[in-house]
Amino acid sequence: MIVDLHTHTTASDGGLSPQELVQRARERGVQLLAITDHDTVAGFAALQADAGDEMQLLAGIELSCTWSGVNVHVLGLGVDINQPALVGELEAQRSARDARALIIAERLDKLGFVGSYAAASELAAGRAIGRPDFARFLVSAGHVDSMATAFDKYLGAGKAGDIKAMWPALSEVVSWIRAAGGVAVIAHPLHYKMTNAKLRRMLTEFKEAGGEGLEVCNGRPSPQDLGYLRQLCQQFELEASAGSDFHNPSSWSELGCDAKIVAPCKPVWERWLTPVAQ
Repeated sequence: MIVDLHTHTTASDGGLSPQELVQRARERGVQLLAITDHDTVAGFAALQADAGDEMQLLAGIELSCTWSGVNVHVLGLGVDINQPALVGELEAQRSARDARALIIAERLDKLGFVGSYAAASELAAGRAIGRPDFARFLVSAGHVDSMATAFDKYLGAGKAGDIKAMWPALSEVVSWIRAAGGVAVIAHPLHYKMTNAKLRRMLTEFKEAGGEGLEVCNGRPSPQDLGYLRQLCQQFELEASAGSDFHNPSSWSELGCDAKIVAPCKPVWERWLTPVAQ
């Protein structure tokens, strides 16, 4: 069985529309697909719930939060995208992102890059404005020669446009997901560059808050990373998830993961399998 429980569309920072993503997943033989855009469910909402006999769709989201000063991402799988509390919290997140974008624009304007907010807003095309949108503006306006240079000079750590986002706490995000009927899963747990001891502390608090899953496979992990994450999954009695973290056709990871990759852990997707998907 081929699954993918971590994907992105143009509703956040992906390169394919929701419909294009579903078509590509279908072509690659994915049988269970979750749309998990950053801090929005708009991508899934734009789709028909039925993807056809050969593939099952699952509503999801990737939420940003903080734990012990670290920015952590949590996947919410199988959420009710119309649950009032979740909708309200996502609107608040969107307002916070917009307020942050205005501050970044004000700072860039003072550096002489006038009109940065309007340009970044146009590039965002309806989604929340992020630093990459300001970077694209700087490139398109000829102020810098690349996105990397934009971050190095103006948007990266310690630069004028480095405005920290005020993300909610890990426990709070888990509560949103659970209230919406979903399962909270720690995304790409090795991306946070924590020590083994600190990662274990986070997983302990995550589980105490009601978290239930760990992303064992994210893209193309090494055998060593896979073994380590399977071990953590079993030790903390968490369900295993697998996803490509796909963003666009030219990205580092293609759609689809072999379900066997999480064995011998308990797969989180067993919760949603239909007889057709099996």
